[in-house]
Amino acid sequence: MAETNVMEQLVSLCKRRGFIYPASEIYGGLNGFWDYGPLGVLLKNNIRDWWWRNMVITPPIGPDGHPVDIVGLDSSIIQNPKTWVASGHAGGFSDPMVDDRESKNRYRADHVWVREAEGIEKKRVYVAIKATSEAHAADAWQQFKDKGKLPQEFRTKLSFEVRKHLEGAVAYRDVPFTQLTVEEQAQVIGPDVQVPGTLTEPRQFNLMLKTQIGAVDPIEAYLRPETAQGIFLNFKNVIDTTRVKVPFGVAQIGKSFRNEVTPRNFIFRSREFEQMEMEWFCHPDEARMWYDFWKQQRMDWWKSLGVSDAKLRFRDHAQDELSHYSKMTVDIEYQYPFTAPDFGELEGIAHRGEFDLTQHQQHSGQKLDYFDQDLQLKLKEQGVSPEEIKAKSRYVPNVIEPASGLTRAVLVVLCEAYRRDPNRQGTEELLSIKPQFAPIKCGIFPLVNKEGMPEVAEKLYLDLRQKITCEYDPKQAIGRRYARMDEIGTPYCVTIDGQTKEDQTVTVRERDSMQQERVALDQVKAYLLEKLGM
Repeated sequence: MAETNVMEQLVSLCKRRGFIYPASEIYGGLNGFWDYGPLGVLLKNNIRDWWWRNMVITPPIGPDGHPVDIVGLDSSIIQNPKTWVASGHAGGFSDPMVDDRESKNRYRADHVWVREAEGIEKKRVYVAIKATSEAHAADAWQQFKDKGKLPQEFRTKLSFEVRKHLEGAVAYRDVPFTQLTVEEQAQVIGPDVQVPGTLTEPRQFNLMLKTQIGAVDPIEAYLRPETAQGIFLNFKNVIDTTRVKVPFGVAQIGKSFRNEVTPRNFIFRSREFEQMEMEWFCHPDEARMWYDFWKQQRMDWWKSLGVSDAKLRFRDHAQDELSHYSKMTVDIEYQYPFTAPDFGELEGIAHRGEFDLTQHQQHSGQKLDYFDQDLQLKLKEQGVSPEEIKAKSRYVPNVIEPASGLTRAVLVVLCEAYRRDPNRQGTEELLSIKPQFAPIKCGIFPLVNKEGMPEVAEKLYLDLRQKITCEYDPKQAIGRRYARMDEIGTPYCVTIDGQTKEDQTVTVRERDSMQQERVALDQVKAYLLEKLGM
């Protein structure tokens, strides 16, 4: 099955079964915004709660064999505008963009890749496509070579003359648009046009969404582009009002907003999204140890969602792609259907050093350093001089930041779970979601809507729903009900049938194998709780 078709089918299933809808759809939608339907919000909340449990409620065991300290926070979406000056977002949080004067389309400059093709008569033609990397671009041109055309995702138009020139090229290279000279950029044929010279030079485009505060003489503010800054602003509050000591973490889940130039690939890149971020404050000398620790912890967490090892990898950032605050960063990447065989970003683990607290300390005039009393006592026992103790026991903590998108986690779980099985009756599609995260854990059906079966089924439903998210459905043929549950990822279905009245047993059907088992009616709850690991 072609990978692009997988995404089309998955997006269709998500809409049809109530996972994800286009926002404002009755008005034509709004690019980069999505609504989560009844099943989507259940799936998202299950993933959210698992992250929170693993970070805050039962945080991991640290290198010393004891649980680490992490507390929670829910900071405001709108902060004092000075926050974004101190953090660097007001001046530097931008992407270079390229506009097409003819098609009126806009592209991220680093996503415009140009094939410079030289013909027999030394004539050069520059053809741009929409690609996220050199490997992505190379894959596009390989498909052009194999099939005689570029896939729709890369471009929509290619004139006959240009096609023949590309086919007969004696030399070529793929190069980012931004690396071409101004003269060369003027010769580029844009991704959605057939004539050269329609693309503008790259220019910076700030990604923060503006708003206004106040009814009279309003001031300009921003919707937060990340949740991290609210944690840094509350560093002293957390220290002063709780019993945490460095090293410790502050975790937060919440909405963030970025005015993305080109939102794309369903919910992979959108303008409104939810983040799951944790800022880990530690002694500068221990920062690298904690960086390595959180790197592995986060990879293990993604695997706990049921994501396969083969589709996950680490990718270290090169020096020229590090953020302004970062000493080192590693991405956890996933092989999405729309990036395959390449990988795309899933989560970043960044060593932010002391940048954030130092910046806010300088801009606010408030001290954000930390007095380490435990270290002071340790140094005294070691006979260290008072001057050295004073210098070492007060410091600005370094920060290690594991930051991931909750909405992107939903996409990964859906991509990982999506299957097609032509041997199934009623539907070829199913979502093989790990039972722990399935929106509905159990479907409860009377085989027919009569002969006392609905009453038994509803009584069972009322009992099970106290512990298990389940759904009672008495209508349609049983095969159609099974098919619907397969498509929404429900791992178990319980059917009350004619035999139930005779021997007080029910049929329990498992989603992936479609195997059925008779279980005593009074044992159904215990059976399901064990199977679900609850």
